[in-house]
Amino acid sequence: MVPFNIGVLQLSMEPVHETVAMARACEDAGFGAFWIAEAYPWWRKHSFEARSSTAILAVIAAQTRRIQLGWGIISPYTRHPVQIAMEARVMQDLAGDRFLLGLGASKIFMKEIGEGEGEKVGPATVMRESIEVIRGVMKGDAFRYEGKVFSADVPPLKSDAHISRDVPPVYVAGTGPVMQKMSGSVGDGLLTASITTPAFVEYSKKNMEEGARKVGKDPSSLVLGSVVVGSIDRDAAKGKEGAREQAAMYLANKVQNIRGSADVLLECAGLTFEELRPVADAMEKGGRKAAAQAVTDDILRKVCPIAGTPEECIQRIEDYRAAGCTHIMLEIWGDDRTGQAKLFGDAVLPHFRS
Repeated sequence: MVPFNIGVLQLSMEPVHETVAMARACEDAGFGAFWIAEAYPWWRKHSFEARSSTAILAVIAAQTRRIQLGWGIISPYTRHPVQIAMEARVMQDLAGDRFLLGLGASKIFMKEIGEGEGEKVGPATVMRESIEVIRGVMKGDAFRYEGKVFSADVPPLKSDAHISRDVPPVYVAGTGPVMQKMSGSVGDGLLTASITTPAFVEYSKKNMEEGARKVGKDPSSLVLGSVVVGSIDRDAAKGKEGAREQAAMYLANKVQNIRGSADVLLECAGLTFEELRPVADAMEKGGRKAAAQAVTDDILRKVCPIAGTPEECIQRIEDYRAAGCTHIMLEIWGDDRTGQAKLFGDAVLPHFRS
């Protein structure tokens, strides 16, 4: 079975030196992985800037030694899969087998760059072909490919080229059943989106395992990683405030940008779009602080954040593990995030090593 892993995910929307400092703090705290999720220009509306996640993670790789490092996620709609393989090779040079490759359509990014709408070929085909090309190129043999979306013609690596022929684990991000089943059939696991709840983990696990069984794969060999908002403090109320603000940003995002694909995600949380409309409106008019004030205690409870005191965080992580999550991708928010990472390391992570 896949070992249980607790990592941290951060969006690529903050200054690089701050993100590197957070990654190093997470390594020092004992987290198993640090993921970079690629931000998109929508965040400019809320005082952030989108940055390249592949570039940032390469910088982090050069300044860390132990922690696993993942793209969580990048999109084949913004990079040709041959280019993705080239960037993955950079990560292998710097991080070796610490590198994890997360791939997803990123429907919000697609919307902002005008991709995917009205196309005859759907995201599932784009994803499948991307993975086939990435793996084919990274194996180092001569590779020719002609798909519905992508083409490639890459010569073989010469035998005297001292370059890895290893293919990193490839995880598929998916919210809907088609992509989730594909994660089991062609990927090494599934990554679920922010506002994942234990109920959504159970739903996703069934889809992933169904996809694996259809092609004769052992479902127990697959990773199920889930992005969960969170924050921590010795004081319970303070420990939830960061999660409240982060939840507000994501909930507003889902109302404004990805209503269709977010439906099941929100249904599993017991949330309705009507319930979230005040949060989205507050985000649009007053920014993330105003949106946080619109997140009621009831909404925050339904989001199921890993937040509060260390004891509360331990219990919530246990809830996610019981539901079938094998890799927590904790999105820490709020004041003093490097200090929060240390508190997780001191008071939460040891519980899961015993």
